[in-house]
Amino acid sequence: MKTLDYLHLDANATEKVVKGLQQFLADYQVYYTNLRGFHWNIKGKNFFTLHSKFEEMYDDAAEKVDEIAERILMLGGTPANKFSDYLKISKVKEVAGVTCGCEAVKNILETLGLLIEDERKLLELAGDANDESTVSLLSDYLKEQEKTVWMLVAYASDEECNK
Repeated sequence: MKTLDYLHLDANATEKVVKGLQQFLADYQVYYTNLRGFHWNIKGKNFFTLHSKFEEMYDDAAEKVDEIAERILMLGGTPANKFSDYLKISKVKEVAGVTCGCEAVKNILETLGLLIEDERKLLELAGDANDESTVSLLSDYLKEQEKTVWMLVAYASDEECNK
């Protein structure tokens, strides 16, 4: 008995979606870890603002990691769960020792750019597979991230970040 039998999705088409979601999961896991590091290590006059914001962002990322892994399972895949596996395929690179708020924000913007690019590709794959649930999930992420990008760009337009 397979979940796909009841979801009425084509196994061959969803296999491509699962592969894309595995990549997305790896990228999100590294992103989550980077956010934790920013939260822990941030210093400076914007400490209180950014410390809280980074916590909010990593909590959100942790929830999304779980949703992505569960979607992989629903589509008949097995989500990777070793960080060493994530690092082999992730387009998001680990960062360490970032204490400057502007540097952290710039890294987050670059990462969100990669995630948005992943989501747009996955939206097409999921659409081709008639996988409306994955389309809906990714559309919701995309909407949130575009707003976050707008807000972070506004934050980073401060003179301090443009030195």
